[in-house]
Amino acid sequence: MSSDCTGYLSADGASVSGFSCPRADGEASAVYCCGFQDVKYCCDDPHSFFPYEHGYMWWLSVGALVGLSIAAVVLLAFIITVCVLCYLFISTKPGSKLDTGLSLQTAE
Repeated sequence: MSSDCTGYLSADGASVSGFSCPRADGEASAVYCCGFQDVKYCCDDPHSFFPYEHGYMWWLSVGALVGLSIAAVVLLAFIITVCVLCYLFISTKPGSKLDTGLSLQTAE
């Protein structure tokens, strides 16, 4: 079983000619053409999308989890601060209307 990868333009604009999988210098089990429009390679899993090792994807997902956790903590702190300030504003309001010192009179 073999697969043909068509030629493409790489991300830096270089023209890459088409090739057949498996390549002569590659693994014999890599019989599928995988990748995107700007990078193609032979792989052994037809559902493979990234030509990177799993370690790279692991660090990417750890970084995303750390970033999302920090964003969630900041959002939670903001919501708590707003709730506390609203409570303080409402609870410290005087019970009666303030006296402005001016009495209104009707014109005669």
